[in-house]
Amino acid sequence: MSTNTESNVIKETQIQHGASVDESLIPKTEKGRTVGPIDYMFMWIGDGVNLGNMTLGASLVVAGIATLNMFQTFAAAIIAIGIISTIFALNDRLGYRTGIPYVVQLRMSFGVKGSVISSLLRGIPAIVWYGFQSWIGGTALNEIVKILTGGTFDNVFICFVLLQLVQIGLSLYGFHAIKWVESLTSIVIMLALVYVFGVLLTSHSTVIAEKWIQAKGSWGLPFFAFIMMFMGNYAAIFLSAADYSRELKFGISDAKRGFLYFMPILIAYGFVLAIGAMLASATGISNPVKAFAIVVNNPYITVFVSAFIVMGAIAVNMVANIIPPTYVITLITKLKYKVAVTITGLLALCSFPWVLVQDSSAKGLGMFILIYSAFLGPIVSILLIEYYILRKQKVNIADLYNEDGPFAGYNPAAILAMLIGAGAAFTKVELAWIIGVVVAGIAYILLMKFAFKDSKFKKDTIFEQ
Repeated sequence: MSTNTESNVIKETQIQHGASVDESLIPKTEKGRTVGPIDYMFMWIGDGVNLGNMTLGASLVVAGIATLNMFQTFAAAIIAIGIISTIFALNDRLGYRTGIPYVVQLRMSFGVKGSVISSLLRGIPAIVWYGFQSWIGGTALNEIVKILTGGTFDNVFICFVLLQLVQIGLSLYGFHAIKWVESLTSIVIMLALVYVFGVLLTSHSTVIAEKWIQAKGSWGLPFFAFIMMFMGNYAAIFLSAADYSRELKFGISDAKRGFLYFMPILIAYGFVLAIGAMLASATGISNPVKAFAIVVNNPYITVFVSAFIVMGAIAVNMVANIIPPTYVITLITKLKYKVAVTITGLLALCSFPWVLVQDSSAKGLGMFILIYSAFLGPIVSILLIEYYILRKQKVNIADLYNEDGPFAGYNPAAILAMLIGAGAAFTKVELAWIIGVVVAGIAYILLMKFAFKDSKFKKDTIFEQ
């Protein structure tokens, strides 16, 4: 599809259906796209350099011993990042070409009503992640205030609430705020973590070598389970790839967009993952903030590092955890963007994120990722098959915005395939993502071809009668 054709579709959609949805869900025109390739890379670096990913690295250390050694950890990470980047570039194409958000893209497969269910399966994990990242940031903020007040103040929950209110305020400015927050924090946080990396190498190298680098580890199920957990960590983000690519300037090829995902994720995630595993090995504590305080053991440096942990929490939430659920709330309730983004922040306050990570273990976070990825794997599989195989990359965008048009109601084949894929994924939760992708994809093709003979969702597909 050419740029000119895309622009015509966007204008037509705005004229005919602009009044029925909030402005934030209208396709982005070329004029409205302000994010260039460099800003886009910094955005993903900022997303990768965060305490959630560090905690994922720390989850490798259980009872003081790593389940994967250093070589197995990075082998799994590189495999996962390669797959993630490929799926990102494939699933972001419709949003990049037409400017539509993920919640509208879902209508192509699930229908107007069916997309509500599938969009909630993306929005709910994002809200929990939003709360979790804010809790980690609140823990770091508490460390700062505790040092500055000489220990007279020590209340993580109050810091958590304050940080959440700040993020709600920032998120009111939309994607424009994300660009400058990410560019600033990604550079500064990386510099701070380089310092922490140096401290770990110089002061704790022996114990890290013993408990992680030289650990026996496994090339079996734990290795593949970590790949799945790694991918599950990104499953929600690359599922809603259209929400990000619609902000990216025109003229960037599919291969280049794949590179814009691969390199920043590799740099940021690889570095942060290593520090998480090193911190847990050195201290036996899975909460990176508390582990930092022990490793650094200098109140001034702790304040410095904790400040950037707070910035990192804000940065990742701005990219991954605020916009997608806000679009979901906007679509379902018809509320304006600013009201929806405030509701998203308030819901994250009520997500009980402290349950996921205890001082002794971060296994709760890992299990949470594996469980929700059992649903997200099938959804991305259905979207990719719909767009590339069934519709041959030809979609009438105006129809997606017409709530009484050909995509009205719900597509039973998509919903049934999603449930079949998720059900299969739960048979082996450690491999949930890949099982869900394969089973749901096969089920969707078979159901679209052989079941629901009179389904209107077969129109304009290869299975149209």
